[in-house]
Amino acid sequence: MLITVVADYGVGDLAFAEVRQRFAQLMPHAEVSAVPVPAFDTVSAGFCVAQLALTDGPADRIVFANVAPRFDDADPRPDNAGESLAAAQLDSGVLVVGVASGFSLSFLGAPVRAVKAADAGSQFRSRDVFPAALAALAHGEDLLGEELTMPPPPTNAVVYTDGYGNLKTSWHEPPAETGSLVRVKIGTHIAKAIVTDGVFSVPEGAMSFAPGSSGWGEPFYELLRRGGSAATTFGRPTSGTPVEILP
Repeated sequence: MLITVVADYGVGDLAFAEVRQRFAQLMPHAEVSAVPVPAFDTVSAGFCVAQLALTDGPADRIVFANVAPRFDDADPRPDNAGESLAAAQLDSGVLVVGVASGFSLSFLGAPVRAVKAADAGSQFRSRDVFPAALAALAHGEDLLGEELTMPPPPTNAVVYTDGYGNLKTSWHEPPAETGSLVRVKIGTHIAKAIVTDGVFSVPEGAMSFAPGSSGWGEPFYELLRRGGSAATTFGRPTSGTPVEILP
């Protein structure tokens, strides 16, 4: 069984090692991998969760999403309480378990239900509380409660920045005819891009706006500066920032 942890602990952080160690204790035959996203970034987390859960892979895999900014309540939180745990059992057999925070589970397009597990009791719930609930679900225990309403994912926005500085967006349709030169605005930055049917269908140094390598059912469009970084060009925007096409 493969368990992929999508979390905002930070690359190489001790927290990833401790969570992996906890899963090794509870599910010793599982292979655990880690995918980091920026701190408190539920948009990137939700995108990564869906990309991993809705694309090809073993049917018995589990995706564990843990980005819990505790933005749902600005008042003091007793006993380290935070957003509750939730889960989605996909028709493919894939199990998604994650903190119901922001957009973490919004991209799935599947029913999400509350998990009967403590939402308090530890500052490090992803080590001390949630792995046991995930293991119980994986072993067939019925811990699912009421169905929850997730916010819709942001449209026409940045949803993830990869290691090359490519900006994956939630655009699904071309913003103009193939071959058109458009002005793209993200935040306060404006740059030109060529709408193409392939991210590398532009000369060195130019930027393409084309269907990328990510998506399920239909690809997400992404901005790629060939030989450079689209993220740097646009000031390294955070996920959720709108991607506008100017006249």
